[in-house]
Amino acid sequence: MKLRVLGILSLLAVVIVVTVSSVILTSASRELTQELQINRVAALNRFAQLASDALEDNNTTQLQREMDRYAELYGEGILIHMQGQSIHSGGLRDDQPEVMDALGRASLNLSDTTLSPIRAFGTGNEIISRSFGTASQVLGEVVMEVNLDAARQKLRERWLVVVVAAVALGALLLLAAARITGWVLRPVQRLSKAVHELETTGATTQLPEAGPPELRELSRSFTTMAQAVSESMESQRRLIADTSHQLRNPVGALRLRIDLLQLALRSEPEKAAASGVVAELERVEEMLDGVLKLATAEHRASAGAARADQGTGHQRLTVIDPFPVLQGEAERATPSALQAGATITLLEPGRPITIACNPEELAHMVGELLANAVKYAPGSHITVATEPTPGGTAVVVSDDGPGLPADQLAASTTRFWRAPQHSKIPGNGLGMTIVERLAEANGARLVLEPRVPHGLTARLEFVHPQGGSDA
Repeated sequence: MKLRVLGILSLLAVVIVVTVSSVILTSASRELTQELQINRVAALNRFAQLASDALEDNNTTQLQREMDRYAELYGEGILIHMQGQSIHSGGLRDDQPEVMDALGRASLNLSDTTLSPIRAFGTGNEIISRSFGTASQVLGEVVMEVNLDAARQKLRERWLVVVVAAVALGALLLLAAARITGWVLRPVQRLSKAVHELETTGATTQLPEAGPPELRELSRSFTTMAQAVSESMESQRRLIADTSHQLRNPVGALRLRIDLLQLALRSEPEKAAASGVVAELERVEEMLDGVLKLATAEHRASAGAARADQGTGHQRLTVIDPFPVLQGEAERATPSALQAGATITLLEPGRPITIACNPEELAHMVGELLANAVKYAPGSHITVATEPTPGGTAVVVSDDGPGLPADQLAASTTRFWRAPQHSKIPGNGLGMTIVERLAEANGARLVLEPRVPHGLTARLEFVHPQGGSDA
């Protein structure tokens, strides 16, 4: 945005400088042209008077002397035609086309004493002419060559001064435009950054009140709104976590009472009904446990996003070798996998690798992915491995089970979402959401993709730790 605004202001500055410079240069050209024209017309009139006097005295010696002196001083030719004879000095000849044309107009008593505007980089000289004589008769014509080189040189010098001044003015205007643009847009950029921070972390710092009055008021309003939103989100997060935690006590007490009640039951229908109540109670316990874990994961994700915005993404994360964590989780999940008819294979990396991650949270994520694979892909072969990526390392858990369609893959990290075909399998639909939030908290991302020819691949993609890479 700053570049666009600065570009527009720069264009306006250039237009202003060019317009002002053009006006000044046009005025300078007109001024020099008028000055030269007045001077040369005066000389032309003087020679017309001298020619008229010479014609009365029938003596052109003095006239010729004055013409020679003028031609030598100014380097301009003069030609006077009277009574069938021509007197000239300098380079003018009466057989030159422009001279013949000027003589023709003067003989018709048409004076031609107007000079064209001087151009700084033009070439050639101009011709002016007039007639002399009595009120009723033209006795002769005077033609004078006007050398424009000196005037052009003066105009070029003025051009140089104007160009230097225009460049200085343009630089000053561009500097002022940059300062003004920065002054106006800096609060907007801070506001944009604060909006992004609020979106990713749920909190933001107080914006400084700077810039124009309207933007200062906008910064104050946004800070007030952001604080209210942050407090509301934090309050909701605490409410969910506290509610989940507090409900565990009455649920535990209810579980104890049901266990005692089961001891007193005698008939099979009563025992079957109690077993159904216990199953539902276990589902409630699992749901509460999942909600509590999700609240913790979202809080960690918000803290991780805040560190990333402050440029300290990995500074609070431990750089670890992930293989021991993967090995521990694979061993822990093996009994349940064997019970479901599945097998788990852990592929050891060919070289030492490191990632920046909290080891307990990595164990939680991998354990959740393995549990999902065992639960929803019974009888499959599950592989746990690490793979290099262009930006770091990926922890990969894949299976060759039925997998999920593309539309279900996109929805699989939504809270409480479950695939229709898995509705009869126990679960709360929070596992993949928790994994995604914990991945974000550790500067990674969860990528779910189909496995060829069938199955599902879950990838936890970590970037290289700051200050080093994989060995």
